[in-house]
Amino acid sequence: MSDTTNNYGNVVNVSGHDNVGINYGTVGGAPDDRLHAAVEELTHLLQGLRPHLTPEQAQTVDEALPELTPDRDALRQRGLVLASVVQIAAAVGTVGQPVVDAVGQLIALLG
Repeated sequence: MSDTTNNYGNVVNVSGHDNVGINYGTVGGAPDDRLHAAVEELTHLLQGLRPHLTPEQAQTVDEALPELTPDRDALRQRGLVLASVVQIAAAVGTVGQPVVDAVGQLIALLG
């Protein structure tokens, strides 16, 4: 009889102690610095835009702010939040243009 081993997937040989697991890179690790900076900039711009908003628009922005996180996957799923922010920023005219630009940069980073 032959000793044929078919391994499907990862094969891990562990020896010693204090083993934590397999390091696949930075999955769930350090956030992308550019993405983090873009989210911070957008948050800052939205807070500065508040005096130019109607109460309903301000409420929408307030509800959107916690959704803005430097988590690439989460932001990709929150497209409606970004769309509503752009719509509000465009509605207030030139004062909202920096917000529109910031959302555009954020979307470009999400690729």
